[in-house]
Amino acid sequence: MGQQNITVPTEFVLMGVTQRPELQLPLFGVFFLIYAVTVVGNLGMIILTKLDSRLHTPMYFFIRHLAFIDLGNSTVICPKMMVNFVVDQNTISFYACATQMACFIFFIISELFVLSSMAYDRYVAICNPLLYNVVMSQRLCYILVGITYLYATFQALLFPSKYFTLAFCGSNVISHFYCDVVPLLPLTCSHSQETGLLTILFSAFNLISSLLVVLLSYMLILMAVCRMPSAEGRKKAFSTCGSHLTVVVVFYGSLLFMYVQPKSIQSFETDKLASVFYTLVIPMLNPLIYSLRNKEVKNAFHRVFKNKCKLCITV
Repeated sequence: MGQQNITVPTEFVLMGVTQRPELQLPLFGVFFLIYAVTVVGNLGMIILTKLDSRLHTPMYFFIRHLAFIDLGNSTVICPKMMVNFVVDQNTISFYACATQMACFIFFIISELFVLSSMAYDRYVAICNPLLYNVVMSQRLCYILVGITYLYATFQALLFPSKYFTLAFCGSNVISHFYCDVVPLLPLTCSHSQETGLLTILFSAFNLISSLLVVLLSYMLILMAVCRMPSAEGRKKAFSTCGSHLTVVVVFYGSLLFMYVQPKSIQSFETDKLASVFYTLVIPMLNPLIYSLRNKEVKNAFHRVFKNKCKLCITV
């Protein structure tokens, strides 16, 4: 390729979710509502699990971190994406694009391994209930989350430094609604094969290793549940895992669809749909799934609300 085609773009153009003018305003309303529910739901879970002492357990410790991750992931992507619905051309600067990619990678990898930590937590709770408080100590919870954040930070620094030191050829238009490794790769023209291979290897490792923990945990849970003598005990065990399992299936399914597939069948339009699920829809659903179907969270909300009302009356 000729040297004259190699450029260093100062900014990129984000194509957004759709180019159809009649859908811009309705989609803006839909995503604004999704983001508002995401912010309220996840902030509510963070505050509630901190304020109520009965929710100071390993399960809610992980749920609080999951809420923080979901809130961060949506905030990195949704506000900038909504700009695309109200401007003719949604641009993002070179360094802002790198920053958005780094933050997105950090939050998405953190979510993978926090979900696998939660699966292990559920395994201990159901298979070793008498040793639960000993095994799932506060120290272990902090170690699991700490390692997750350190590993996510490593990749959040690795990939932007790899991609944004490559030479770009021709177009600066990203056929997506945020800066991600998959839609950015076709715009590069130097060492793109090596970088693409590195992306696939790390993506596959992150997905498969965390998913193996989830699958192994649930296999052992299922075996333990099948050995339970009472139907009531089995029902309680399944209800404990139901919410987490629902989130895992949708989240891992959309990620596997997006990242681990042959290049020949990959379509940016189908990638966008999968991306909307795991960056915007799932962060909105998670606090609803973990709270509306959970009596402990409902009771905690009532306790906190009553205490606040009593304080207001006394003041």
